Amino acid sequence: MRFNCDMGESFGNWKMGNDEAIMPHIDMANIACGFHASDPVIMARTVALALKHDVAIGAHPGYPDLHGFGRREMQLSAEELRQGLLYQMGALQAICRAQGARISYIKPHGALYNRKAVDHAVLENVMATVAAFDPTLPLMMIAGVRQREALELARKHGIQLLFEAFCDRAYNDDGTLVPRGQPAAVHSDPRRVLQQVREISLEQRVTTISGGQRPLVADSICLHGDSAHLLDSIQAIREALRG
Repeated sequence: MRFNCDMGESFGNWKMGNDEAIMPHIDMANIACGFHASDPVIMARTVALALKHDVAIGAHPGYPDLHGFGRREMQLSAEELRQGLLYQMGALQAICRAQGARISYIKPHGALYNRKAVDHAVLENVMATVAAFDPTLPLMMIAGVRQREALELARKHGIQLLFEAFCDRAYNDDGTLVPRGQPAAVHSDPRRVLQQVREISLEQRVTTISGGQRPLVADSICLHGDSAHLLDSIQAIREALRG
């Protein structure tokens, strides 16, 4: 199972995460595209860092919400969402091309990522936009939530999907993520994070916030780049994923 992480989320002199320390341990870098975080210089530096460590580059577009880090719900028209996604993916594509790199997949960020998991119209708009941009690029989706519907829509639009699970987020019984504003939504104990990695990668299941068990089959596992315990967990996670 491949390991992905949200990267390049600093902005100007404001720093988020520790990309230099994290990048050597991951397989896939979800690089912010300027709407929820990042700027052209940060994007270029993050692409260069991914190239240095032979890490696949994913576009990580979100809502135009720098103040809220893309984690606030926004009511955009279908056209606003479509053009905003194309703008962000195109910016990263240009920066990659200048360095001899390429985008390998698309992973929407934050509130947009969660919205497309439960809103058919938003999901179809995102898929149609990815197909128009580059139908060879897989779209990353949360594993275990309306997965059959997502696969049927992907076939309709001629794109592939990658399903991911999260090792540092709590799950509801229906397979959705517990909203960040609720208690215990984010795992703060590195031991709990590692336990969830092992459940997902070895047993293809996850323990939900209620204590129940839910099947969960994923292509990739994500640890967020702004997790406070990230550097304490990352080497152990890497070893667990290697089996």
